[in-house]
Amino acid sequence: MSKYHILNMEEHKKKYSRDISKISPFDVGIPLVEISDETIQEIYYYRWHTYCSHIRETPLGWVVTEFTPAVPWAGIYNTIVCPAGHHMYEGRWMHDRKYMNDYAGFWFQEGAEPMRYSFWAADAIYAICKVSGDFTLAESLYEKLKENYAKWEEKHLMGNGLFFQIDNQDGMEFSISGNGCRPTINSYMYGDVRALAKIADRLGKTEEKAYYTQKAEALKGKIDALLWDEEACFYKNLKDGCRLADVREEIGYIPWYFNLPDEDKSEAWKFLNDKEYFYAPYGPTTAEQNHPEFMKYFRHECLWNGPSWPFATSQTLTALGNLLHNYKQEVVGKGDYFAWLKLYAGSHYLEENGERIPFIDENLDPYTGEWLARRKMKEWETPRKDADRGIYYNHSSFCDLVISGLAGIRAGEGETLEINPLFEEQDLEYFCADGIWYHGHSITVLWDGTGERYGRGAGLQVYCDGEKKACSHTPGKLVIGLSR
Repeated sequence: MSKYHILNMEEHKKKYSRDISKISPFDVGIPLVEISDETIQEIYYYRWHTYCSHIRETPLGWVVTEFTPAVPWAGIYNTIVCPAGHHMYEGRWMHDRKYMNDYAGFWFQEGAEPMRYSFWAADAIYAICKVSGDFTLAESLYEKLKENYAKWEEKHLMGNGLFFQIDNQDGMEFSISGNGCRPTINSYMYGDVRALAKIADRLGKTEEKAYYTQKAEALKGKIDALLWDEEACFYKNLKDGCRLADVREEIGYIPWYFNLPDEDKSEAWKFLNDKEYFYAPYGPTTAEQNHPEFMKYFRHECLWNGPSWPFATSQTLTALGNLLHNYKQEVVGKGDYFAWLKLYAGSHYLEENGERIPFIDENLDPYTGEWLARRKMKEWETPRKDADRGIYYNHSSFCDLVISGLAGIRAGEGETLEINPLFEEQDLEYFCADGIWYHGHSITVLWDGTGERYGRGAGLQVYCDGEKKACSHTPGKLVIGLSR
């Protein structure tokens, strides 16, 4: 694969290696990235090192953890299913497939707890396969994924046709809207049932494909009918099966993570860039800022009533990427995606002993960027001994947002690849995502505003196995064939 690289592997390895983990991102194979925005570039490699520090070998195969130290609410081998969807979307870009193959299968082995928290299992596993081009993993787990979905229906499906979840079991404890038929779990189940229909189709199970397709359509209808607040122009939590919460929360954007809404719902995105709603310099906030319960603190470190969480930011930016790629709308543009990714990258720091270092923890003050859970646990009358538990916290995605969003690699199932970078011409002087291992091919996406950085001409260029396949003067959509 290295023979197709435009960027120098050894230079990047020397510059961005960190002594965090025994497993190096450069050894498992990650796409190389070079970008004129130094913050995004630094955090891209920092997040890969952080991610690899959580890869563990166990008797049940390779797994990915959330916390670095052991925590009492984790399952076997310190695993927690809550961020597993993020882990899979992120890890699918590693060249070495064994980690994600093992991790996906792990959740359906004895002792694992795939329902302890909400989890978009089938969708995330299918997303792995869309990058590798090999759908054996999803096909081999099909029966287990069917059983998993059936259990969610058995335990969480209400008489109104929607799924109920406790906010804590969404991994979003102490939210303003609290428990109910939340946009989270219902969107996850929609994503899963759509993935089940696709896997059934690949296996030639026509009746089961129709069965899951019908379920997806029915669930979408219920979400639109019961969770969409026409007046507020937003998806909300349905309380007590009969009333929508009086607050817009960031979880209202999750339906777009799975391409669920129709285009007429796109107006909801006008609130993202509004300082009275979700915009903050270290945001987005998890609840609208004009609500009386916003950032109203009580004695707990994990609050979702306003603080910014990388978990939620990852979901929102993935959803925004889908909106920009798959919907016709004029509410937000590619420049907004770049601005939010830059803001997200800029939140990955800690001021310590007069030094600003790359850092990731649990939740942030959306106005100052301070890591809140960490501070609160240290400031209590009896300081918590686990106040530093969140170091290298692996509860979100970032690298996937650079590859699938900024570079615009839209993973699919066929022998063509759509590339649609999410930045404007004036946003970046240069950008190169190199060695993206996709469907058995090495893909390079290169943007050079002047043509002087890489000496290959100005504009956007896409290479497959070292061969130039398409180009454009501006960072727009390109489609290439993958056949050799």
